[in-house]
Amino acid sequence: MGRVRRTLGKPWFITALFTGVVLAGVGLYWFQPWKLWVDETVRDPFPVAASTPTAPSSGAGGDGADAGPKELATGKLISHEHETSGSVRVLRLADGTRVLRLTGLETSNGPALRVWLSDAEVRPGKDGWHVFDDGKHVSLGELKGNKGDQNYPLPADVDLDDYRSVTIWCDRFDVSFGATELARA
Repeated sequence: MGRVRRTLGKPWFITALFTGVVLAGVGLYWFQPWKLWVDETVRDPFPVAASTPTAPSSGAGGDGADAGPKELATGKLISHEHETSGSVRVLRLADGTRVLRLTGLETSNGPALRVWLSDAEVRPGKDGWHVFDDGKHVSLGELKGNKGDQNYPLPADVDLDDYRSVTIWCDRFDVSFGATELARA
């Protein structure tokens, strides 16, 4: 027993113990393993315009732009690093704002997940895990939850013609959880 107490009191042991505790804390913060067992479900309502336009739309050619949301692009999510499914729709609302809507999203939870528009081609399997940060991309914000229906406003200055895909991107590990190619409506 005396030998154990002598070892516990040695400076090298205290340093090693302190270092181990700090490394464990950093590792837990970085990887956040508890998120693998915690689901966050979000049920955003279908998007509607904040207010109706003050003047009637001119030159619309009778496309019904004032009648409600107009679908601009769609896609179905495929899995990359984590099993991912759901659908993506880009909508233009009656007031002219645009929203990206995730419907029926199912993916793993993780640290620093973002929703990105990207100019990258969607590739299946491991070939597609790391391509989305190679070129042009814009973050629409943190993923609100790993399950459910969610809305993400598109910035007014984003030209959809510059982007061909959407990814659920893990900013911490630079990897796509899942993605879809956008098909123009």
